[in-house]
Amino acid sequence: MSRRASSDPGAPRALGARRAVVVGAGLAGLLAAAALSTAVDEVVVLDRDELPDGPEHRKGLPQGRHAHLLMAGGLAAMEEVVPGAGLRERLLAAGAREVSLGSGMLALSPEGWFRRWRHDGPSMLSCTRALLDWTVRDAVLARTGVEVRRARALGLLGDGERVRGVRAAAPDGEETELAADLVVDASGRGSRIDVWLEELGITGVRTRTVDSGLVNATRVYRTPAGTERFPLTVVQADPYGSAPGRSGMVMPIEGGRWMVSLAGTRGGEPPADPAGFLAYALALPSPVVGRLISGAEPLTGVHISRSTSNVRRYLEKAGRWPEGFVALGDAVATFNPAYGQGMSVAALGARLLGEELRRTGPAAPGLARRVQRGAARSVDAAWAAAVGQDVWYPGTRGARPGPADRLVTAFSRRLTRAATGSYRAAAALWDVTSMNTGPERLLRPGTLLDVACGALLPPLSGPPLTAAERAVLDDLDRTGAGAGDPALRVGG
Repeated sequence: MSRRASSDPGAPRALGARRAVVVGAGLAGLLAAAALSTAVDEVVVLDRDELPDGPEHRKGLPQGRHAHLLMAGGLAAMEEVVPGAGLRERLLAAGAREVSLGSGMLALSPEGWFRRWRHDGPSMLSCTRALLDWTVRDAVLARTGVEVRRARALGLLGDGERVRGVRAAAPDGEETELAADLVVDASGRGSRIDVWLEELGITGVRTRTVDSGLVNATRVYRTPAGTERFPLTVVQADPYGSAPGRSGMVMPIEGGRWMVSLAGTRGGEPPADPAGFLAYALALPSPVVGRLISGAEPLTGVHISRSTSNVRRYLEKAGRWPEGFVALGDAVATFNPAYGQGMSVAALGARLLGEELRRTGPAAPGLARRVQRGAARSVDAAWAAAVGQDVWYPGTRGARPGPADRLVTAFSRRLTRAATGSYRAAAALWDVTSMNTGPERLLRPGTLLDVACGALLPPLSGPPLTAAERAVLDDLDRTGAGAGDPALRVGG
């Protein structure tokens, strides 16, 4: 169990002290707790699971064994929420890899291969979710007075005007009430916030689900000797081909390993057996992922996950909202993990919570409502990006493309096509996908001109590999799938 952890959820607070309770000790919960710790006297985090004492997989995280990339905007928000912790340096020291969007990737989009430019552009961090969660939790608990207690939240105390605490059950089943001035639901994809709000008399919160049927299949390999600096490699799914989307990624992670994640939407799901896993990778629009892993040593079996649907609770539009209660992270919205947005959205929400607390104080009227509405802005952008692509896959449930989707998609495809051969267009795309800026960045006059002009360089006919990288790929390949492929050097 984590430091400062306790199994007594009903411990009293000092007279006059302000207490905040966070439900959920995942990434969103610990970041919210860090933001709260500077504004109240006591922060208690409740989680039903026994938390690991190191960077180990956690049972309550359905996507924990699959690929996670931390975007630059999300990392920046985390650094602000836990100032002085040096999260980036700690992750890199533990073996995470920093990957430049401009030069550190081999990426095939539906509009063609992206070039690798001499200018790096924003970076993202590549590591296991277990390492990321542990690093954040360790930093928060070391630098704040946050306390983690093992308990299961059962509901909220209070009424439709104000939430005053949490009903919780200890591991032995004993129920207790934990009073609080602020409660944050960061309990993730399995949040029972709908039921909790109804118990307070708040009904009519709209929920939307868009499910492409995506299945993730992940296997970990030992990094082959000589490939330690090989670029992160990704073959993106094509939502526009009237066929199930299929994708694959080879990402470096700590411990001298590769995490290889394959994904397929309804009707194109990747298999769980090792032979089928390799065959699926080789059958992607480019066989590069399969060629890389065909000569690598597998360290695990194939892990499968189906918890991938986009689910949005429009809490910010509720007719009534109680004081003293905020929901953040996956309790508000979950996104298809293929787009790598969930962790950054959670971090941006925690940063906003901290900003509002510093601006008005924890007792200011309307604080919870302002945070809920403010956090919706980053959720809106991530939701539009994820759903805007998922609606095009055949068999997607919950939405079909409408006129607005067609307009946005036409623009998005033109931008992506331009970005394959225009540095300025690529830089605009990086700024938004890294969550450094919002989608309004794409409406600047210069970006609109780049989209209108299109790619300035001809499309690449294969992955932009250096001669050394081509030699590594050829040496690993046990399939013969690369015979005749062009060996392209770095573009830019």
